[in-house]
Formats: sequence, structure tokens, C-alpha cells
Amino acid sequence: MRTHSTAGPRTRRLRALTALLPSATLVALGLLAPTAQAATPQSTASDHVAVKRVCAEPTHPGQMACLALARTDVAEPHAISPNAAPSGFGPSDLDSAYNLPTAAGSGETVGIVDAQDDPNAESDLATYRSTYGLPACTTANGCFKKIDENGGTNYPTGDTGWAGEISLDLDMVSAVCPNCHILLVEATSANMSDLGTAVNQAVAQGAKFVSNSYGGSEDSTDTTSDTQYFDHPGVAITVSAGDGGYGAEYPASSQYVTAVGGTSLTKDSSARGWSESVWNTSSTEGTGSGCSAYDPKPSWQTDSGCSNRTVADVSAVADPATGVAVYQTYGGTGWAVYGGTSASSPIIASVYALAGTPAANTDPASYPYAHTSALNDVTSGNNGTCSPTYLCTAGPGYDGPTGWGTPNGTAAFSSGGSTGGNTVSVSNPGSQSTSTGSAASLQIKASDSASGQTLSYAATGLPTGLSINSSTGLISGTASTAGSYSVTVTVTDSTGASGSTTFGWTVGGSGGGCPSPGQLLGNPGFETGSATPWTATAGVINSDTVSEPAHSGNYDAWLDGYGAAHTDTLSQTVTVPAGCKANFSFWLHIDTDKTGSTAADKLTVTANSTTLATYSNLNANSGYVQESFDLSAFAGKSVTLKFNGVENSSSQQTSFVVDDTALNAS
Repeated sequence: MRTHSTAGPRTRRLRALTALLPSATLVALGLLAPTAQAATPQSTASDHVAVKRVCAEPTHPGQMACLALARTDVAEPHAISPNAAPSGFGPSDLDSAYNLPTAAGSGETVGIVDAQDDPNAESDLATYRSTYGLPACTTANGCFKKIDENGGTNYPTGDTGWAGEISLDLDMVSAVCPNCHILLVEATSANMSDLGTAVNQAVAQGAKFVSNSYGGSEDSTDTTSDTQYFDHPGVAITVSAGDGGYGAEYPASSQYVTAVGGTSLTKDSSARGWSESVWNTSSTEGTGSGCSAYDPKPSWQTDSGCSNRTVADVSAVADPATGVAVYQTYGGTGWAVYGGTSASSPIIASVYALAGTPAANTDPASYPYAHTSALNDVTSGNNGTCSPTYLCTAGPGYDGPTGWGTPNGTAAFSSGGSTGGNTVSVSNPGSQSTSTGSAASLQIKASDSASGQTLSYAATGLPTGLSINSSTGLISGTASTAGSYSVTVTVTDSTGASGSTTFGWTVGGSGGGCPSPGQLLGNPGFETGSATPWTATAGVINSDTVSEPAHSGNYDAWLDGYGAAHTDTLSQTVTVPAGCKANFSFWLHIDTDKTGSTAADKLTVTANSTTLATYSNLNANSGYVQESFDLSAFAGKSVTLKFNGVENSSSQQTSFVVDDTALNAS
């Protein structure tokens, strides 16, 4: 057994125990201190529920706070049995309440912008989705991607408060649009400059829908931030309206975003089966709304009681008393119930995604204003007192707390034409790939807000040799010319209303593509008990299932963990066949005794001279997380994959444990 200067066998066994038992159980047994929060939680309560604000309040202009509220009065048996049915609304509830087409959204990417890091984001997301029977969304299958604000994997410092926000955001996208891809962009800090940079990064990565569940006080720099971070035509950017009751916050007051208010959502015996009112727990807790002090009114907003931008545009459930189920282990014990307009923003972003790609050079925030009849009008409740009263009190038609209302299907969130009041929604099929000379068959799916409509299909930019059936929407033919194509499909109904979607189609690689597909690494899980064909420092191949258990099997690669100056390496050289795509993945567990915010011990992963990622003691997590990298650029080349772990001379150890590696060629 490996011995550390400060973590001997007894301590190592305790660490293994803490990885296997729920945090709440360990606290009860006296084996683990209660989890520290990023800031002292601010507790609030209504007649029915007690909640805490999970993020620290802003301390200066330009600083934001996440708008997630966690229930503190809900018993958590799920911390012991995480596969039990959680409390709080789940996917089927939201689908029913908002009349959503669960099969739509394929190929669309919803961007989530938050501050700080949640090292358990992907594993927690997997638990949420598997519990509800949703398709897996992982780095390995290309559905989930986590990056820093600069587009890399140099993730910021972990924060248990923002981790709750991240779990809430990821789970709401999964609940509403289970076929969507998810891009999580983690900003270095909660300052607007970093969060705004993350918004730009999400758009640069191709996300057409970006949710922002944070806010702060308005100030005179807001209009500058508008143009720097939120002016993205053709991208639906949603922002939470706030949790402090009546009053406008930024960036919800930006003229370029969809400001999302919050409701209380309850089941009832009506034809809809649900009812909603303005979320208002107290004078300091409820949905935000109001008249911006700085941002000008956008052209599509016509209410007369505010000469500037009015908040909000639309709304969705946000009341913690009628909250949603969330799974969180970094700073949480498993299943929890969350609320706040942090829930309503990703819900609305995902409804936009279900409706299809926004039209180029349009402002998606204007879409609900063109289709107000396709929303559930919320007419009761208020979030304070104000003048004129519609800015804080719900009524028929537009009002500040709930905007034009909540989703009733996707028609109000589509870029489709409005002739005759109809809306045509076209599902994005995602990027397509076909070998030169191969037959292709792709069915385009579309829907109309009105029944009995005849739809006509047309396409531009199709690969040479392919055509679309104008009556059925089937794209077929033989792709004859290699190249990258941008395809736009437009669907028109009998009234002239239309909708469209755009996606990429790559044609190339005749003769079957990759000549030698498959897994290229030797001894990928180290189960031979030795390193070969890897080259490794002595002691790296590990079978200690108590101190550092493997992700699977009996062996893993344990780099560092000595609590002293030490360097461990692990490397293997392979050749990626020409004409193949390649994806490198591995499972990583980081275990440390260090505290504080200094990245003292580091693991660097490289492919030849290219640095793929750098991890440190700040990325410590409670279990394995799968990491994945596209190495297609190395096709036809020899590549050395190397893990280099460097531990400093401190007496507090950091262990980097790698298992189940793979380099898949396809």
C-alpha cells in the first residue's frame, strides 16, 4: 500500500469510505464535517417552505449572483438511496404543464453559462437522466461538453453554491429538451466581464440557445455590456428576472435577451390540468420585474408604462414551494428541490430549442410578442406594489412579473411566419455525414400550430446528388461530391406561414471511411497488472482497492499521492490511421488533502506537444469523471499520449487516478 506522509493506511481507508457513503450519513457518523458553502447561506421562508440562496450576494457593481433557491425543509431519504423517485417536479410534469413535444430538439445545443466549477457536473447529470429514463448525455457520446470561458479545460475554482446552480440548469435542460446537446461554459468569476466572455464563448461554440441564471443591480455600464456580450442576432439568450421581488436586474433588463419571470405552478382539475400565478413568497422573495433605469426599450416591446426596457417577456415555474427536482453532490447530498428564476431561464431556453433554430439576423426575444395567443396567460398574483400596477401585478395580456405568459407548446418561441396567426416549427436534425458515393436518407420533421395544414418542404445548399421531397420532407439520393455543405430547410403551410432550420452536412471519404476503426490503446484499463505497452513511473499501476479503487476492474494508474515533492508519468505511443476520426477519453479521480485556492499539484495531459488539459488539487472530486478530447487532427500520424503528475513538497497529498482509457478511431 502506498504510504503518504500525512495520509497513512487508516486515513486512506477513511477516504475510501467517504467515497462510498452519502455525505449526510458520514456527517451523522461523525466521519465527515458538514459541507462548507461558498458563502453563508441567506435563509428565507414562506408559510410553506424554507429556502436558502446558494450563492453569495453581489458586493459591488458588475458582480452577479446565481438565482437558485434550495429547499431546506425537504427530508432527503434520497441521500441514502439516490435512485429513489425524487421530490419536486420532474420531466413529465414540465412536459404536461407546458404542452411540450418531447421528441423535438435533436441536434440543437443549449448553452449554460455559470460561474466557478462543478467537478461533479457530468456525473450528477448522468444520475438525473438515468433516474428519469432520459437518454444518456455524456462527453463520450458528444451530447455534453464542459469548457472554461476561453473554450478550454482550465476550469475555475470549484464552488458548492454555483455547483447547485449548475445542477439545476443542466437538469432543467434535460427535463425539457432531452434530445438537446448541452454546453456548460464556466466563467472564472461572477463578474459580468467573465460571465459575458462565457456568453460569447457559448455562441462561438455554436450554441443557438444560451441560458443565464444570474443577476445583479443595474448600473450605467449595462448598455456597454449589452453590445459586448448579448447582441447576438439569431441566438436565443434567456436571463432570469431575479428572485428579490419587484425591481429590475441586469442582464435581464438587456434589450437583447429574453427576460424570464417566475410563477407558482400547481396541478388542478382544469382542462389544462395546471394553474399558475405570480411567484411571490414575501417582500424580499419572489420573481423580479420592473422598468429598467438604463436599457432602452426594444422595438418589439410596446407597453406604455415604461419608456425603457420592461422586465419580463415570458415566464415559467420558479416558486420553491412548487419546485423542481435536482440532483447535486458537490455541496449537496443528492436529491434536492430547487426554485428561483434560475429554474425558469433554462426551461425557456430549452423550449426555444424545441421550437427550432432561430432565423438568422432576428431577435428571438421578439418571437413571443408575435404569437401571444400561443402562451398560457397568467392573470393572478403580484410581486410587490408599484405604479403603473401592471409592472408588478398580473392581469390579462402583458404584465411585468410573467410577461405574456408561460409556454403552451413551442409556437410562441419559433421564428416561423405569422400569416393567419399560424406558426411552423421545423426540428433540426443535427449535423449529417455521408461518404462520397453513398446513399442518404433523412426525414425532416415539422409541425404547425394550426390543425389540418398541408406542409410544403424546400431546401437549399444540399450536397450534390441529394434532393428533398416537397410533400413528405424526405431528403434522399446519392452524395456524389465531397465537401462541407450548409443546408437550410424551409417548411411552408397553406396560409403562407413558414419556418426553417439550418444544419451542416459533410460528404467525403469514399470507400467506407476509416480503414481501421476501433480502440487503439493497449492495456487501456491496466488490467494486466503491469504497465506495458504503457511506459510508467514505478508504483503507478495500482491494485489497492481500498485507498484508490479502480473505476472498473481491479487496477488503475495512481499518479502522485505521496505528500512530498514527486513526479509520476504515464505514456503510450500509437498511430492514428489516416482517414479516421479519433477520440481520446479516460476516467479521472482527483483526491487531495489540500485546502485553499492555490493550484499546487498538477496533472498535465498531452498529445505530442499539444496540451489537452491541466488539472490540479482544485479539481478534486468525490468520484471518477470521464474526460474526452478530439484527436482527429492526428490522423495518419504517430501520437504520444502522456499523463504528467507533479506534486510539490507540501505534506498534504494530491492523488491523480486514471482508469479505463480509450483512443477510438472511427
